[in-house]
Amino acid sequence: MAFMTDRKRVIGLGSAKSGTDHFWKTTVTSVALLVVVPMFLFTFGPLLGAPYEEVIATLSRPFPAVSAALMLIAGFYHFRLGIQMVIEDYMEGLSRKVAIVVMACVSYGLMALGLVSLAQIAL
Repeated sequence: MAFMTDRKRVIGLGSAKSGTDHFWKTTVTSVALLVVVPMFLFTFGPLLGAPYEEVIATLSRPFPAVSAALMLIAGFYHFRLGIQMVIEDYMEGLSRKVAIVVMACVSYGLMALGLVSLAQIAL
């Protein structure tokens, strides 16, 4: 602690220099999900067990499509942040780096797949 500069103490960043940013991103996505999840559930809850044509007709309207898109984006981004935190806590070495890259690719890939599928249905 004696070797820290005044600037380092003022900035307040840890050794990795990204902990505060990661925390804020996780917090912001959590708050976004507090709004998006109920909106998504109230939109798609009545569609459970509905015929295929009714589901497609509902997803073709703007509000349900935007609701699903926001859920995909916020949900998978929050998932990526959370799984990265778990990997950083419980893995070490090269396997940690590989696992973080793989899980980031998986989360962004699933997000893209969901958005493309939604766009095909909605358009």
